[in-house]
Amino acid sequence: MGESNRISVHHALGDGLVADVMLWKNKRGAAAVLVSATALWCLFERAGYNFLSFVANVVLLLIVILFFWAKAANLLNRPLPPLPDLEISEETIAKVADVLQIWINRVLSIAHDIAIERNLLLFLRVAGGLWVISYIGSLFNFLTLIYISVLLSLSLPLLYDKYQDKIDGKLYVIHGIVQPYYKKFHSIVLSKIPKLSNKEKKGANGHVKSSEERTNENLTYKVVEVFFRWDGVNLLVG
Repeated sequence: MGESNRISVHHALGDGLVADVMLWKNKRGAAAVLVSATALWCLFERAGYNFLSFVANVVLLLIVILFFWAKAANLLNRPLPPLPDLEISEETIAKVADVLQIWINRVLSIAHDIAIERNLLLFLRVAGGLWVISYIGSLFNFLTLIYISVLLSLSLPLLYDKYQDKIDGKLYVIHGIVQPYYKKFHSIVLSKIPKLSNKEKKGANGHVKSSEERTNENLTYKVVEVFFRWDGVNLLVG
């Protein structure tokens, strides 16, 4: 692959502080994240420290330090602790609300497509993704999963940015191997799933299903049922 085909990983990650940390351009920030994550994981996972007790003790320590600092500064005519304004600006709240609105609307849109428009392919993708998350969650607890995610986020982008040409070459080879199986899967299953017409989509929002709609829906689920049978699996791998 030529140099012109290379993807800017830094640009893909947003060209900001997060990208600098994940690609170790901000080495102090990346090291601080790694050391903090490792310390917290060892503290809670290995030492068995309770999270609520840890937070309470840290806050108590900060309050004691700031209290005696302020008292000593008053007695010795020294400046008070350099605390920032302890308030959240309306601009910050608006930005957080906008981000939450985007994600909530995306989730609601997916739920609408599954429940109202009966998008079977989207349903299978969501169900498969949730099953994978459930399976991974059964192997690790939540804290360990977060720690592994931090390690991967600090290593995979850096490795891909450094060895992008070699990794892309391997991915193209894997894509060439998987593509025939996907085409066979598409011809056996996906091409046989009927798509909803505009009239059927309107009908999904309120009126009683017609006999034709019920027939198409039953046919869809029969195709999926046949796919998951052993004979269907043999067709895929054979």
